[in-house]
Amino acid sequence: MNVDRFVFAFAGTVILVSLALSQLHSVNWLWLTAFVGFNLLQSAFTSFCPLAIILKKFGLQSGCAFK
Repeated sequence: MNVDRFVFAFAGTVILVSLALSQLHSVNWLWLTAFVGFNLLQSAFTSFCPLAIILKKFGLQSGCAFK
């Protein structure tokens, strides 16, 4: 698994978990969904993703999105 796939899988998981938590506990969990969505949007234009930087330091191969 490369950095790109891990970032997208992680973001999707966080979004689904925060949506579930917003239904089960508090609507405020939707702020986490908004944060992840904003981070994905800005990384599409800037190629800056903090998680991708961390994963590269741990030795994962970079894909074409986060070079």
